[in-house]
Amino acid sequence: MEQRPLGAGGHPHVETGLRLEAWARELDLFPAAWKGDFSGFQFGRAVALQHPGGLDLDRLTAAGKLLLAENIVDSCYCEEDEGRGGSRRGLGGPLIIAQSALDPYHGIPELEEEWREGIQADGPLRSYQHALADYAGFATPSQTARFVHDMARLHMGYLGEAAWMETGYVPRVWEYLVMRQFNNFRPCLSIVDAVDGYELPEQLYARPEIQRITALACNATTIVNDLYSFTKELASDPDHLNLPQVVAANDRRGLKAAYLKSVGIHNRIMEAFEEESAALAATSPLIARYAEGLAAWVAGNHEWHATNTNRYHLPDYW
Repeated sequence: MEQRPLGAGGHPHVETGLRLEAWARELDLFPAAWKGDFSGFQFGRAVALQHPGGLDLDRLTAAGKLLLAENIVDSCYCEEDEGRGGSRRGLGGPLIIAQSALDPYHGIPELEEEWREGIQADGPLRSYQHALADYAGFATPSQTARFVHDMARLHMGYLGEAAWMETGYVPRVWEYLVMRQFNNFRPCLSIVDAVDGYELPEQLYARPEIQRITALACNATTIVNDLYSFTKELASDPDHLNLPQVVAANDRRGLKAAYLKSVGIHNRIMEAFEEESAALAATSPLIARYAEGLAAWVAGNHEWHATNTNRYHLPDYW
């Protein structure tokens, strides 16, 4: 893949956004009617904010392709209120096929060919396969396998949330946060080293303390999404599970008090990440670089939520 330095030909977020739009159009990933959703999401700006240390525009674009593909699958398969055919009922079937777009089927040649044709015939599956191929073009096999594993975690989180929504189960707060540890941004954060042009080796990445700071960063930024999505979800889907709603149901308190308690939960998780990642960073320059990449992703994603007023705004609780 040709490497182009950041800033060549314009602002990174603008050029990345144009590349992503061209890629989506080339693969026919969604109809023209969805173009407003694409531009409103600001994918190019999102990845530029989340990966300020990105080595070049090609790597930023690859990160954007993965982010775009994840959102297409979520919208088309999981979200019933999107009007795009998603359904909580029977979601496991489509998601296992989606996972195979990342973790390929191996069998006899004629069935492998049928599988390939099935993947290419569906836009969301096509987006997964092509996005991963681009990422694997510069990531190491270990980094690619890490991402595929984290996508399986994400799909398991989708299934947990869908099951609760289908049955009307209101989880306890700790149960909800466990689900959100899987249904979260981890696939985006765990690629920070590859996008920045280096590798945190598997023997380091697999250490429990590295796994913990990774999980803390992912959990903190996912709660930020809950907090910024709260007013939109309250207006469009009042039964949608998010942390303030779950706290309110469990504590039998009003939404304002529940929301402010949720902010406190976020802050304590974020403080734990900052303290523990700082301690680990002091032990190794490579770990310090990885922890810095996690923190940059969390900060950039917070900035994207705070400034993407087309999609998000906080409730007037202050």
